[in-house]
Amino acid sequence: SARRSAHQEYVGRIGTPTRPGVRVALSDPRVVYLWNEVAPPKEGVLDALRRRAARVGFLGTSDSPARLSVHTETPPSAPETFVPDDDGDAAIRVTQAGDLKILDRIFDAWCERGASVARIQFPALKHEQWYRSPGAAAAPDRGEVVAWLQLGTPVSGRRITTLVGLFKAALLSQHERIHGEPHQLLHGHGFRGKGYEIARYLALPNVGYARSDGRIHGLALWLPPDTDPAVRRKARDAALSIRRLTGHGIDVPVERRDEEIDRPLATQPTRWRRPSRTWATAFPALHERRGAIDLPEVTRWCRHAGLPDPVAFRSMRTPFVPGAVDLAPVEVNRPGKPALPYSHVEVRFAEPVPGPVAIGSGRQRGFGLCVQVDDLTSQQ
Repeated sequence: SARRSAHQEYVGRIGTPTRPGVRVALSDPRVVYLWNEVAPPKEGVLDALRRRAARVGFLGTSDSPARLSVHTETPPSAPETFVPDDDGDAAIRVTQAGDLKILDRIFDAWCERGASVARIQFPALKHEQWYRSPGAAAAPDRGEVVAWLQLGTPVSGRRITTLVGLFKAALLSQHERIHGEPHQLLHGHGFRGKGYEIARYLALPNVGYARSDGRIHGLALWLPPDTDPAVRRKARDAALSIRRLTGHGIDVPVERRDEEIDRPLATQPTRWRRPSRTWATAFPALHERRGAIDLPEVTRWCRHAGLPDPVAFRSMRTPFVPGAVDLAPVEVNRPGKPALPYSHVEVRFAEPVPGPVAIGSGRQRGFGLCVQVDDLTSQQ
């Protein structure tokens, strides 16, 4: 019986017991991959693509037959569209440069050693891209992190002021070297009036877990909503070109975050972007005005940071989550600048809010950066 069912499910396989599992099928069997190229490829390239597509017999598992074809125009009856969106609701695995070489290595090793070759022996091929599913409303533009960086050596969270200052100085220097004068969003000079938002230079600490120590493992550059794409591209180029931060007792190598490696968690974008109803500060938030804070005042902070109004909050001088950094006044306030009060704050919203979330007057230099909090924890 097992032999017969195995033969029926996987053509050519016999003698292997079948363990039926859940099979998920699309409601519409048609899937369209669309590239918005300005001009179609040359005829020779197009013919080669069509021949290669015709050789594909299945997608996914070996019991999901498929037939592929290549067109230069979108089919008139194309199914609904999934749009790339970092704040989308559907994660789809995609390929990246170098994946084909890894697959070739796996196949060659399997041909040589047979069943002793396991998939786990090779680097992960899991690359997830978030998409907005058909019919889902587009998330409001709350800005974008244009660069995620990783430190070669973790830095104490108590050095946030110095580290972020070096990060900003290095980015401005690299921008001037590569693209010329940095945009005012990056340095904050030249603005007039109130209500403007500028770049945020964020330090990414290890916080929120039982053994978190608050050390900084990465850096991120956030730019506000409606930033010109050219400004974002140039800022990203400058950030990713930084190789080392040196000065004031800090000497640490910097590199682009390796998307193939899941550690450290502090440098993973999902660590800071995952939606949550409750957020707590990893670094203390600087008050925007002197005096005691209440819900209307914290609501004011959230509005300035582009966030919805909170429904509740609580504040303390000490952190709410493990690893969050408890700083002394000299580690928060800059020389020659007026000293501001600061607190650790936990903020709760009516609906889940995607990150990164940073509140208070020091959010442009990394203060007030928040981390997601389990709802049950926040109610204790």
